[in-house]
Amino acid sequence: MELGVLVVAFLIILLGAELFTNGIEWFGHKLGLAEGAVGSVLAAVGTALPETMIPLIAILAGTGVASDEVGIGAILGAPFMLATLAMFVTGTAILLTATRRRTGVTLDVNGIVLVHDMKVFAVAYALAIGVAFLPADLTWPRVGVAIVLLSIYAFYVREHFQAEAGDGDPDLAPLRLHRLDVRAPGHPEPPRLRIVTIQVLVALACIVGGAYLFVGAVTDLSKSLGIDEVLLALIIAPIATELPEKFNSVIWVRQGKDTLAMGNITGAMVFQSVIPTSVALVFASSSWAVTSDSILAFASAGIAFLSAGIIFLPLVRGRPLGARTLLVGGPLYLLYVGLVLLKLAGVTF
Repeated sequence: MELGVLVVAFLIILLGAELFTNGIEWFGHKLGLAEGAVGSVLAAVGTALPETMIPLIAILAGTGVASDEVGIGAILGAPFMLATLAMFVTGTAILLTATRRRTGVTLDVNGIVLVHDMKVFAVAYALAIGVAFLPADLTWPRVGVAIVLLSIYAFYVREHFQAEAGDGDPDLAPLRLHRLDVRAPGHPEPPRLRIVTIQVLVALACIVGGAYLFVGAVTDLSKSLGIDEVLLALIIAPIATELPEKFNSVIWVRQGKDTLAMGNITGAMVFQSVIPTSVALVFASSSWAVTSDSILAFASAGIAFLSAGIIFLPLVRGRPLGARTLLVGGPLYLLYVGLVLLKLAGVTF
């Protein structure tokens, strides 16, 4: 039963990702937005919804320390998954389609956009993690950092939306739901914004609904197989909720739209390091602290920083970004899985 639900949820997410990548490109095109705004803001926020809702519900609607800890673990897991597994999957997709790509294994990206994203991520996430080393009962610095983080994200979004768009994307595929337009089919004019918006909303509903189905099925299957809840919370469930970003990026790299593919990931990293984190800093401040019980969860942040640094440092120095560099996320992800398994085996750190 659970396997059947997993397959159905997987197909729903895949359908949502296909509709979303197509729709969000048209949405940005209709509004005259640059690729950075489309990939790093619109796409990133949209596909970040599944993994964002889980910790927010746990913290805001849950009761007790246990709910807060679940939320904190999910918040820390999102940037980690994006910086490791999502990068690895994207790099693998590029290698598998290299012979059909104009640039082969080299990514044709807007380095300014991606480097800007990663600088904002590094500053914001460093502030959030840094305040976790303060005493758990010290609330006001955490609230202050939350305000700073929200201000950083507001400026970040403003910069992306103020960036000038190019001459348009000549490879813009026809809108999948163009036939909903009363002027369709076969009308020479582009789809109207209302039809584009409907497709984006339908896609988001598929993504969010599919992700929740997937997480529920994974949870039930894990319990029936006797898999430890810690492993489920830190490793298994985040894979399911990060599927939209992975699918979107794979679809875009296959189309040669590398800035959109990578911006979808880097923009989600910025979003996840600011919005859910700010909620935790304000409403679960005592749980946002590095302790002997939480050190493994916070260690994921260190691995995320390490992976992001290795991957994007060449781009910062003006060198091209290669698909093989993205693969470093895979071993670093497995390193963290190993640490979790050691803890489950009773090894103390």
